[in-house]
Amino acid sequence: KDVIKEPFCVINCDDFYNRDAFMVIGKFLSELPEGAKNQYAMVGFRVGNTLSENGTVARGICSKNDKGHLTTVVERTEIVRCAEDGSNAGTATEPIRYKDEDGKWVVVEDNTPVSMNMWGFTPDYFDYSEEEFKLFLSDPKNMENLKAEFFIPLMVNKLITEGTATVEVLDTTSKWFGVTYAADRESTVARIQQLIDE
Repeated sequence: KDVIKEPFCVINCDDFYNRDAFMVIGKFLSELPEGAKNQYAMVGFRVGNTLSENGTVARGICSKNDKGHLTTVVERTEIVRCAEDGSNAGTATEPIRYKDEDGKWVVVEDNTPVSMNMWGFTPDYFDYSEEEFKLFLSDPKNMENLKAEFFIPLMVNKLITEGTATVEVLDTTSKWFGVTYAADRESTVARIQQLIDE
């Protein structure tokens, strides 16, 4: 926060986001008026472009309003192409589904935006997150849990709900890839090599 004084992007360090995603977020950030505040963005990857061939994935499924602003991000931990009963997982002809709280498989469209933690912020974000992080650290449950995380989507959700900030959902054709399962390694290496060759 003491260094960044202009609009900026945040990404996970262990994901590969692809060129189009950076172009989309770069365009948004570069077109913000000078001194802009509370105008954020999230690159919404199409869920069909973020699946693993080797099992289910967890993604934040996004909803947006008629202005294209994010209204909710709901984390779904079991997303995969499969039949209605969960069989035929990974079959290319099956629809994408996630398992809801009742254990039922729910169909989701291929182009549904999901959060892959590629965010665009203005520097005022640091003020909000710093205050909220102090609350996070003051909660004894978080201090006892060695795996407790201060999630960006929870912070963003709070700002949206309060009406403090808006988050524009930006579309990208990029195909996300990473190593969710050990078996993903080989295809990930091959895809990076293909991009280098191109």
